[in-house]
Amino acid sequence: MTDRQDETRAAGVREALRMVIDPELGENVVDLGLIYQVSVGHDGTAHIEMTTTTRACPATGYLKDAVESAAWIVTGIHSVEILLTYEPPWTPEMMNAGAKSRLGLVETGSNA
Repeated sequence: MTDRQDETRAAGVREALRMVIDPELGENVVDLGLIYQVSVGHDGTAHIEMTTTTRACPATGYLKDAVESAAWIVTGIHSVEILLTYEPPWTPEMMNAGAKSRLGLVETGSNA
């Protein structure tokens, strides 16, 4: 595989991860900022670094399993490795604007 193919597969994996919905927040893990890094090696191994909203998140097992399953959907993925990390700790600021808006966390302007 070429670097270009690896990048294309990594983008495909990231897109596939949008199907994984956090059961507590109702948003996908990519928009929530729970996916820190996605790469695909020349051997077709997807490497995914992710977190959860808290260390004690009751959905941790579900989210890891769902992320792994979603990565397998991408053509050319031959194995999936997931690293669960809490460094840096997740904060709501890691969400993209769409998720913040849907969750009512977007500032609407000054109160002045």
